[in-house]
Amino acid sequence: MNNEFSDLSFWFDSLGELTDRIPDELPSDTDVAIIGAGFTGLWTAYYLKRLDPTRDITVIEAHTPGYGASGRNGGWCMGEAAGIDAYLSNPRTREGGRVLQQQMFDTVNEIGRVCQAENVDCHYAKGGWLHVARYPFQVESLRSWVAEKHRQGCSTEDYRWLEPRAAGTRLSYAGGLGAVYARNCAVVQPARLVRGLADTVRKLGVRIIENTPAVELRSRKIVTTKGTLRCRDVLRATEGYTSTLKGHKRTLLPLYSMIVATEPLPDTVWQEIGLKEREVFDDPRRLVIYGQRTLDNRMVLGGRASYEFASGIRRSIGPDDHHVQAVKQILLDIFPQLSNYQITHGWGGLMGVPRHWRPSVHYDRNSGMGWAGGYVGEGVAAANLAARTLVDLVLGRDTLRTRLPWVDDLPRRWEPEPLRWLGSKSLRWMSYRADAAEARTGQPARAWHWITG
Repeated sequence: MNNEFSDLSFWFDSLGELTDRIPDELPSDTDVAIIGAGFTGLWTAYYLKRLDPTRDITVIEAHTPGYGASGRNGGWCMGEAAGIDAYLSNPRTREGGRVLQQQMFDTVNEIGRVCQAENVDCHYAKGGWLHVARYPFQVESLRSWVAEKHRQGCSTEDYRWLEPRAAGTRLSYAGGLGAVYARNCAVVQPARLVRGLADTVRKLGVRIIENTPAVELRSRKIVTTKGTLRCRDVLRATEGYTSTLKGHKRTLLPLYSMIVATEPLPDTVWQEIGLKEREVFDDPRRLVIYGQRTLDNRMVLGGRASYEFASGIRRSIGPDDHHVQAVKQILLDIFPQLSNYQITHGWGGLMGVPRHWRPSVHYDRNSGMGWAGGYVGEGVAAANLAARTLVDLVLGRDTLRTRLPWVDDLPRRWEPEPLRWLGSKSLRWMSYRADAAEARTGQPARAWHWITG
């Protein structure tokens, strides 16, 4: 036994030694081939096998289950999905957006239910989400956002504004002026969740072919480095690694997010910080951050960071990376009392970003090809709902999920280089300047609002 993937993230490192398995052999034929053994691929395999045990299902994985974003993310299992607000603001998709919102709320509970039923110990805790205001103008905008959520049909239990004193009883946040509390959010240890799912689907009879990169996807056929697999359905669940497939260089933008984790903190520190219910937290800055308290009392904080020219992909990112160091500094700015404690881990992971910045689910019965993904960093819970949507489409079921607005919401391709690189760098630079200006003045960044409309 060993753990050759311990450098990928704190989550993988904390698994300890990984049990060596007799590898599954690549078959010549299968009913359903799923590319990618992350959350989307494994949830798809799970629900498809549960609903139709007779189907022969094979998951093709380039490395090991959870190697990508599923084993490296911030562990937020949140009842949100990128694009919901866009659907709600469009009269043609408003009702579908409301259904999608409620489905995402339910998905947080569904993941907890399956983990309990299948004995997947992923440290699941539904403590909710705190979205902290740092400047007076953010107080106004967040209170308005809550009011809009209520007009859209959400309850005061789903979203409510906490005045500074009430917010402070949950989280002591440097500069905090109150917070939105959203109940429909849980926290997980993502590597334990994805590895538990892999074990579960294997027990159900699903093959997982590890260390087998897919090279090209065709109708009824997958070309891999170890041979060709014929199948009835080809389902892509590759997220930030989609660019490695032939013909998909511009399908999704692989964008890195960086994370740090502290050593386990003493109870005295946690009594000062809060997060007694393991709430997750962030604030409205544009260079998005996200944090959680782990079961073993570490503080974990992440932030959106960088894009590599020509959709380049690195195996792993270490704690000395300057983007990781920038996240460390944000952590200390928010919680200066942590300056005396060690940062034990720093890493990065890829998220998949479509051109319209929201996920989509698609299945073409004529070709047998489908996909789900493009979560823009909000995929821990959304991958479960997207997988169930994809399964319904494959099985020809008419459900609420198959009528969600993200079905067939197809993005256009990203621009060729160097436009992708220039665009991503420009967006990051503008976000940084806007955040810096607001931190300096306490006022909204006018240039940002002028540029973004």
